[in-house]
Amino acid sequence: MKVQRFEAVDALRGAAMVWMTLFHLCFDLNQFGYIGQNFYVDPVWTWQRACIISVFLFCAGLGQAIAVAQGQSWGRFWRRWQWVAGCALLITAASWFIYPRSFIYFGVLHGMAVMLIVARLTAGWGFWLWGLGSVVIASKFIATYALGRWATGHFVELLNAPVLNWIGWITEKPITEDYVPMTPWLGVMWFGVAAGNVLMRSSAMVTAKWMPSPLRPLATLGRWSLPYYMLHQPILWATFMCLAFFK
Repeated sequence: MKVQRFEAVDALRGAAMVWMTLFHLCFDLNQFGYIGQNFYVDPVWTWQRACIISVFLFCAGLGQAIAVAQGQSWGRFWRRWQWVAGCALLITAASWFIYPRSFIYFGVLHGMAVMLIVARLTAGWGFWLWGLGSVVIASKFIATYALGRWATGHFVELLNAPVLNWIGWITEKPITEDYVPMTPWLGVMWFGVAAGNVLMRSSAMVTAKWMPSPLRPLATLGRWSLPYYMLHQPILWATFMCLAFFK
C-alpha cells in the first residue's frame, strides 16, 4: 500500500535539516580553526543540538503514526528501517576513522533505529503515549540525580559504560561525537506518535496535505532527509579541506 506524504510534516523535517546544516557548518568552522567555540559545553550550541534532535525525533514519531494509520505493512517498515540501521553503521565506521577515540556508537541514527521499532510496536497505545513519553523524559533527570547522589561503585560504572549507557541513565557523558540515548529521546518520539494519532483523527491533517509554494522546497528536502543527512557533512568537510589545501 502506498503511504501518502504530508507536506507539513516533511516541511518541518526539512526546516530541521536546514538548521542542522547551519549548526554543522559552524561546527566545521570551529574544527578547521576559523572560529573558537565549545560545542560540547556552551549552552548556545548544546541547546540548539537538543532542539534539532527533538524536531527530528518528533517528526519520526509523526511519520510512524501516519504510516500505521494508513496501513503500512511490517515488510515496508523493515525495508525503510534497514536504511536507517545501515546508515548508522556507516556513521560508526566513518567516525571511527576520523575520531578513533570518540567515535559514534549510539548517535541519532542508532537511537532512531531502536526507537522506531518501539514506536511501531506502541503506535496504537493512544493517549497513554503522552504519559509514557513524560515518564521517559523525566526518568533521565531523576536517574541522573539519584545515581549521582546515592549510588556508587560498579553499578554506576556499568550504567556509564558503553554496554548500558545507550539507556541514558548516566552520571558522566560518554566520550563520543554524537550521543542520543533512549532516555530522554524515546519520550520525544512517543510525543510525536501521540500527536500524529490525534492529527490523523482530526480535520487538521487534511490541511496538512497542502503547502504554500514558498515552503515546498523544505517539504522536498524533508522527503530526502536520510540521504541529505548522510551527504551534507562529507560535502562540508571536503569543501573545508579544499579551502585549507589552496590557502
